[in-house]
Amino acid sequence: MAHDFIDALLGAERPVIAEIKRRDSHGRDLFAGRGPADIVSAYEQAGAPCLSVVTGSWFGGSEALLAETAELTRLPLLQKDFVTRRDQITRAADLGAAAVLITAELLPRPALQSLVASCLDTGLTPFVEVTEQPQAAAVPHAEQCVIAVNNKNIRTRERDAGDTGRSLTLLPALLEAGTRCPVSASAVPDPHVGARLLDAGFAGLLVGTALLRDGDPRGWLDTVARRRQVPPAQPPAGTEVADAPAPLGGRP
Repeated sequence: MAHDFIDALLGAERPVIAEIKRRDSHGRDLFAGRGPADIVSAYEQAGAPCLSVVTGSWFGGSEALLAETAELTRLPLLQKDFVTRRDQITRAADLGAAAVLITAELLPRPALQSLVASCLDTGLTPFVEVTEQPQAAAVPHAEQCVIAVNNKNIRTRERDAGDTGRSLTLLPALLEAGTRCPVSASAVPDPHVGARLLDAGFAGLLVGTALLRDGDPRGWLDTVARRRQVPPAQPPAGTEVADAPAPLGGRP
């Protein structure tokens, strides 16, 4: 099970971890009358390879939401919550998770190392979220972990607008740490920005609020796939290289 989450994301045509979250960071409803079954079905039809389920109470989540989602789909699930103890990891596995969020910014290094080891011992993928280079460098067994850049400020419960530029700045540090699955998480506002992050070298995106508010996850993921630039594997000698994509803040 430990590699299911990473392998599903790396093998996907549309490498977007689609998130199930009842409320945004300001407490606004994101389900809009839909139930988990409606959202899971829409994400599956859109071609999402993995799902994220927010169980943190500040986003209206619960363990029951994770258990219900696990009954609805065979896609690998990430549990998003503040995990600090081994028993929480065991509980995540019992509820049907394939990966568990570990927030490096809020953990001392020994706790980070212990939780990563506990995930791997339990057969789960450690989904380690970082915001600075030293945090990425401290991730043990990085080749078996997702290392994700959180584009928002966790210390303000992600109530800021976010900055995808942080992802671009930290991508080299993620790769140097040894992960084969770097992810840009949160504050990806639209599929055009998402496509540019993937073109820059990210293996996946984690998107929640934008997908739930948009209401058309299939169109969102289709646009990501359509906007991605796939250069020829072996360009002919002397061929000019195409212009680089526009900066992330711009529109196509």
